[in-house]
Amino acid sequence: MAESVQQISPADPAAASATLFGSRTIRRMLAAFTHRDFRVQWIGACTSSIGTWTQLTAQNWLILSLTGSAFFLGLDGFLQQLPIMLFTLVGGVLADRRDRRQTLLMSQYLQMTTAIVLALLVYLGVVRIWHILALSFTAGLAQAFGGPAYQALIPSLVEDKRDLPNAVAFNSIQINIARVLGPLVFGATITAFAKRGFSDVQGMAACFLVNALSFSVVIYTLMSLRVKHIPPVNVQSMRDELRGGLTYVRRHSSLAALTVLAFATTFLGFAVLQFLSIFAQRVFHEGAGTYSQLLAFSGTGSVAGALVIAWLGKFKRMGTTVLVVQALYGGLIIAFATSRVMWVSEILLFLSGAALMVVVSTVMSLVQMIAPNEMRGRVMSIFMVAFRGGMPLGSLTSGYLAVTFGAPAVLAVNGGLLTLVAAYFLVRSHGVREV
Repeated sequence: MAESVQQISPADPAAASATLFGSRTIRRMLAAFTHRDFRVQWIGACTSSIGTWTQLTAQNWLILSLTGSAFFLGLDGFLQQLPIMLFTLVGGVLADRRDRRQTLLMSQYLQMTTAIVLALLVYLGVVRIWHILALSFTAGLAQAFGGPAYQALIPSLVEDKRDLPNAVAFNSIQINIARVLGPLVFGATITAFAKRGFSDVQGMAACFLVNALSFSVVIYTLMSLRVKHIPPVNVQSMRDELRGGLTYVRRHSSLAALTVLAFATTFLGFAVLQFLSIFAQRVFHEGAGTYSQLLAFSGTGSVAGALVIAWLGKFKRMGTTVLVVQALYGGLIIAFATSRVMWVSEILLFLSGAALMVVVSTVMSLVQMIAPNEMRGRVMSIFMVAFRGGMPLGSLTSGYLAVTFGAPAVLAVNGGLLTLVAAYFLVRSHGVREV
């Protein structure tokens, strides 16, 4: 017995050390989940995001089925984001003035209503393209006011501000878990309905209903939060508060540069997601299953990228890292646009998804950390106008050009321009390399 003990004892410190390292790694990666309000809201937000991505996937497939046009895909993306460009700055002022949780609740109720209406229109067989476009605009209007409130609420959900980068990263993770699961729910729903003799249209109606039901979960979690609203001490006119937010961002060169960088990322880099249905149908000559599979690879890569950022937390030279990874992201988009081999394209989508999320999570963490609490709603609204506003403008521009030049060519040009933007900031910095 003594001999056996002697043989295994030397290994014990190594095993204990490995166990301790693993425990510390897990605690570090899940730091934000030690905060009760963050856990509760993360579950609700993740559930709602899965429903949203189920609807977005079905909606893109529905538009392509109704019109067969890349332009209408781009137009729908534009109208989803147009209210964000028009009203998010106002939403940022309200997020600094009013109870952010109540603002979020109203946003969720309105989005739930649009999903129910679309499900009914599709189920009854009376849906037209203008119905989809109008409902997309309405849902975007709700997000214009709910988005700044949600972004400004996140720091209030973690008591220890050192965990804020981790919370921001896990917020990105829930969105990208949804990007994986949402398309899979869409594909599984369409397949299940087809096996039972139903049409794809009826399956898409079920997808929209799934989204409507998912909002009930996030509404419940919002009502369960313990965070309290602290009214602002000095309330100015909306115009003065809006001007104050714009002035603050303009005077902080790093905030202004990060905002410009966010716009370039979404304007040039998000078209690859918008055009995946076209690649599935016209490049690989496959159906809805392949489309959802391509989206899932991109989403899985994004989850992996966000997990890396969650583990790193706050690290040195975050700004330089963002620029290098963004240049890499541009190159991956070019490679995907030129690939005609399915497995190669899937790998490229995984890698590009990871690169995109490293950029997005890091930039958003930097902005959240720089902005003070009393200005956070306005600063984040300005950031969101750039970040979210780049999506519709990029979708509309890329969709229009794709009609003439084809989606692969447009994506290749976008990837090249994205790399050039990253190279510009690497050379000139404007405060990005220093943060």
